[in-house]
Amino acid sequence: MIAEGDKVVTRLSAYGTQTGELFGIPPTGKQVSMTAIAIHRIVNGKIVEHWGEADNLGMMQQLGVVPTPEAPPPEQTGAHPS
Repeated sequence: MIAEGDKVVTRLSAYGTQTGELFGIPPTGKQVSMTAIAIHRIVNGKIVEHWGEADNLGMMQQLGVVPTPEAPPPEQTGAHPS
């Protein structure tokens, strides 16, 4: 957590098991972990504004809802096979 002026920034890590519906996705029973960043603007000790970013794509990939990208073959990366 970092605070400067009227803003507080927090980096979060969360983990859990999807046992109920989430964003319309039926329970999968899969475990997920993700990170997020929250920024709050404070005035007179109260939060008056909030901005956030979370790795929802990574979570959806862990749940199996969105496929993970496949690694390109070595000939497309310029890597030489051993």
